[in-house]
Amino acid sequence: MMQWRAGTVVEQGRAWPGAVELVVDLEGSGERVRALAYTAVTGVPEVAERVLLNASALLRGLGTGGLAFVVARADVLPPDPAPGDGHIVKARYTPLQQMLLAVDEQDSPHHGVLADADDLSGLPVVVADLHSALPAVIAGVRSVRPDARVAYVMTDGGALPAAFSRAVAGLREAGWLTSCLTVGQAFGGDHEAVTVHTGLLAARHVVGADVVVVAQGPGNVGTGTRWGYSGVAAAEALHAADVLGGRGIASLRVSGADARERHRGVSHHSRTAYGRALLTPADLPFTTLPDADLDALVRRQVAELVAGARAPLAPVEVPADDLRAALEGSPVGLTTMGRGLREDPAPFLAAAAAGAHAAACT
Repeated sequence: MMQWRAGTVVEQGRAWPGAVELVVDLEGSGERVRALAYTAVTGVPEVAERVLLNASALLRGLGTGGLAFVVARADVLPPDPAPGDGHIVKARYTPLQQMLLAVDEQDSPHHGVLADADDLSGLPVVVADLHSALPAVIAGVRSVRPDARVAYVMTDGGALPAAFSRAVAGLREAGWLTSCLTVGQAFGGDHEAVTVHTGLLAARHVVGADVVVVAQGPGNVGTGTRWGYSGVAAAEALHAADVLGGRGIASLRVSGADARERHRGVSHHSRTAYGRALLTPADLPFTTLPDADLDALVRRQVAELVAGARAPLAPVEVPADDLRAALEGSPVGLTTMGRGLREDPAPFLAAAAAGAHAAACT
């Protein structure tokens, strides 16, 4: 069920490629809310314009960053996009569907390269459960190979628009991220791709990546059940990497501060995705954590995960020496589940370990 609101733009706020924040006065209530407009969809709403908002998640207090979303400008139509050859529709059969040029479709200049491509030639593919792992993984890569070309394959388990991620924008601006490829129903990356498979192949053969990170966009879904969470798709991404001859690297979701027992140490999300859903081999990096009790727990959980997994998991201990400094040098903020590096270093160290191992494999 959608909850709609109309209002008037009173202020333009922060902007980054593909998105602009607004302050909107809601009609009838006098309440002011922050709203996000995707410029590829609506253009840039101006001050004093009336806009239609989807406020469903905001009013329910869900994880949208406290934002409503601009659906349309009431009195202004954005200009039609320049004519293009793309015919791949994303956000399909919704009122906001878009027609885009996918890197793998027939009209793409890269179609000839990708038409018969099916080999990643051992390309390291780091797969993470949460979008918040992305900058930490890249920090780990750069601690070993500062010159590495890193591509991000954004899946559609969380946010669909890549523009929702300020981390992607900041990493691109800082030169830490070479390219973002949006796959499935996700859209707005430097390249669009139809599947995770063609996204990975484009990362290798079009972008020339040394390391690929695969993760959903911001805003994962979870139901508190064993299988009901969007991160279970991490296993499917590792399957794709294996089928295509990549080196699958499973980034562990770890926490020392989460109050929920199922996420203490190695999260049940990682234990389920890598231990029960995964059917192909993968590397399983881990590192020393500053809390001795947590470190002992994680080591025990890793050993149990490796012993009980359906597929061969290769545990790899990564030295922690340079990881913290690499994380502190991130050009974008590090935060996961509302906690930063100081409050809960474990998730970021675990993700950085996966990145450092991937860089060592190049």
